[in-house]
Amino acid sequence: MTTLSRRSLLRGGVLGAAGLTGLTGCGTVGTAPTSSGTIPPAASGEVVRLQYWAWLKDLQQVCDVWNAQRPDVQVEAVWIPGGNVGGYQKLFAAIAAGSGPDLAQVEMRNVPSFLLQGGLVDVSQYGFDEVAPRYDRALVEQVSFLDAAWAVPQDSGPMATFYRPDLLEEVGAGPPATWAEWLDVARAVHEADPDRWLESFPIDDASVFIAYASQAGAVWFTPEDDRWLVRMTDDATLAVARHFDTAVSEGVVNTSLAPYEPGWFAAVGDGRIAALTSGSWGDALLQGASGASGLFRVAPMPVWSDIPGSYGSSYLGGSTLALMAGSEHPHEALEFATWMTTSPEGIDAMIEHSGIGWSPATGYIGAAREEGSEFFGGQTYGAEVFAPAAQEQNLDWTWPPIAQQVMDGLSDRFRGVVGGGTTMVDAIAAMEGDVVEIFREKGLSAEVAS
Repeated sequence: MTTLSRRSLLRGGVLGAAGLTGLTGCGTVGTAPTSSGTIPPAASGEVVRLQYWAWLKDLQQVCDVWNAQRPDVQVEAVWIPGGNVGGYQKLFAAIAAGSGPDLAQVEMRNVPSFLLQGGLVDVSQYGFDEVAPRYDRALVEQVSFLDAAWAVPQDSGPMATFYRPDLLEEVGAGPPATWAEWLDVARAVHEADPDRWLESFPIDDASVFIAYASQAGAVWFTPEDDRWLVRMTDDATLAVARHFDTAVSEGVVNTSLAPYEPGWFAAVGDGRIAALTSGSWGDALLQGASGASGLFRVAPMPVWSDIPGSYGSSYLGGSTLALMAGSEHPHEALEFATWMTTSPEGIDAMIEHSGIGWSPATGYIGAAREEGSEFFGGQTYGAEVFAPAAQEQNLDWTWPPIAQQVMDGLSDRFRGVVGGGTTMVDAIAAMEGDVVEIFREKGLSAEVAS
């Protein structure tokens, strides 16, 4: 991600038509606080109570580690549905009502959407710049706009492949190093046993396809002066689309079992799914498969060896702790957020209780991920696989303030691929025009790049 792109994201017509040019005020919907409107820390002796809305499991146990140490700043975790399945609606409703939590879990791709609604606090005003060096620089860039930071990185999702060596060895294969090899292995696995597939491909979850396209070097959205340039039919994206069109049309990937859903877990337990290419957070979820302990290993995800400018990995998911505009205690909220995401205590607690993705902190991946994993046959996959993957990302990718609408629209179009009603290539081409209209409906300038 270039500094120019980051800094120009919210300039002029890129978000100006939405009323966010020249941000002023403090905590008002559609605006953001200025340095002159910062809220002071709580008075000495005052007990501060914070609410943190998130969908991480058992998050209160993480907060309780902090609460035991800081009786003056107590944090209550309030569970909400995952962002895409109701959590964001609750948060946007709270923003519109001028209420809501002090902190909220917001995926990195949705930070611009919340900024567009005026729902976030500039954490730079409360000392984030001083602690920013503790975080992976690429993740800080993902939350930085207008020479300010609008959220605290919580975790990321560098991708790799979880696989069963025993099932691949049955067809004389190992974990595929390239996507071309991946297709060959997928064919061999399904040919050897029609009830077994190398992987499931979630046809109705476009985030996975987008991660693959980003790995190939695609950059769909570019802020330029007073407009957004949309480029979804570049060579890299279309090459990825043709690849998975082939896999789906040949039936060598399973499109009916979405990863991490009950049917998929049953298939993994029965040995009908041999591998999973996913984010680092998949290590905790995969352990929900019955009888799978000791059977899986982790390898780098396949690479697009025939696409110039592609990358070694990609991100799938990744969240932030966003300080919400209605918070009365931003100093204390940032202090807690920094502790949870950079201290060994906080990171270890998040891994143990909440199964977070990859740590956002520089120099500490978590004690559990520095050691061998019994579930993964003693492999020290954190240091071996995910640490390098986190450094092999497409940093030119920019999320727009309509990320969720892009995800939903492309997912809807992809559903027509199963059964031959359309192709991914055609779905993406059609969606490109839709995306320009979505921008314009939001009052933002956009056009398809020539």
